[in-house]
Amino acid sequence: METESEPPSGLWLPLITPFRDGALDAASLRRLIAHYARQPIDGLILAATTGEGLTLDDDEVEQLVMLTAEALAWTGRKLPVWLGLCGSDTRKMVRTQARTANWPVDGYLIATPYYSRPSQQGLVLHFEALSDATSRPIMIYNIPYRTGVNLGNAAMLRLAGRRNIVGVKDCCGDTGQTVELLHDRPRGFAVLSGEDALYFGALVRGCDGAVLASAHVETETFGAVRQRVLADDRLGASIAWQRLAEVPRLLFAEPSPAALKHWLWRLGLIDSPELRLPLTAVGDGLANAIDARLSAAKAGP
Repeated sequence: METESEPPSGLWLPLITPFRDGALDAASLRRLIAHYARQPIDGLILAATTGEGLTLDDDEVEQLVMLTAEALAWTGRKLPVWLGLCGSDTRKMVRTQARTANWPVDGYLIATPYYSRPSQQGLVLHFEALSDATSRPIMIYNIPYRTGVNLGNAAMLRLAGRRNIVGVKDCCGDTGQTVELLHDRPRGFAVLSGEDALYFGALVRGCDGAVLASAHVETETFGAVRQRVLADDRLGASIAWQRLAEVPRLLFAEPSPAALKHWLWRLGLIDSPELRLPLTAVGDGLANAIDARLSAAKAGP
């Protein structure tokens, strides 16, 4: 059965959640939305890993969604907003979908269950239950080095036939698995890379886009890489990517999104680089390296 919901494509941003003095920072969030509404991104994902979703309580997630919707409406840009969900209890996940049913979000990014390491059959039944519980599109987040379980292609293709399972954020860590999925997937099922350092190669292999934390910074160049690949300008895309290659290395040198929040704070897009424990601020060495790149960018070529 072919999917009926519109599959995601392009460059998606898993938006950080700004904090100040222990609370969600509404002013900084509005500033971020106003900024990224002017950038070449194709969608936002809220409360996912980069958004420190595991540290947000239910009321904060709702506040985050409502503030984002209001800020986007003010910009006048119609940008899809999806909500990140994760959990290892299928029943609770279904209840979360019910609780968010009337929220202004366009779809869900749902990670495979973590820690419990279910079988492939268990993963299929989990996502089938979540698919049945909503009319919204779902993008699976397959990231075994965080969750402890890999959703294999046989199971993925079974789920790809569901009406509203429209794609995967692919962090499987196995190029062969990704290439096989790209070859075998049904029409209307999107494969978006979630590996920042492998962005260029993923696009060349045929991925439909990417969900990249790194695209918070130097966003126009990240967008240009994809546009040049689409235009079959591999040389131009490669040159643009070479200018960006250091960005993921810096942003993931310490647990994310610490470096990213420092970078955005230095840019003036957020008022504080504050994180929630157990995450901690970047060390002096990494902070200095980020500041050096920012200084070099201001100085120009």
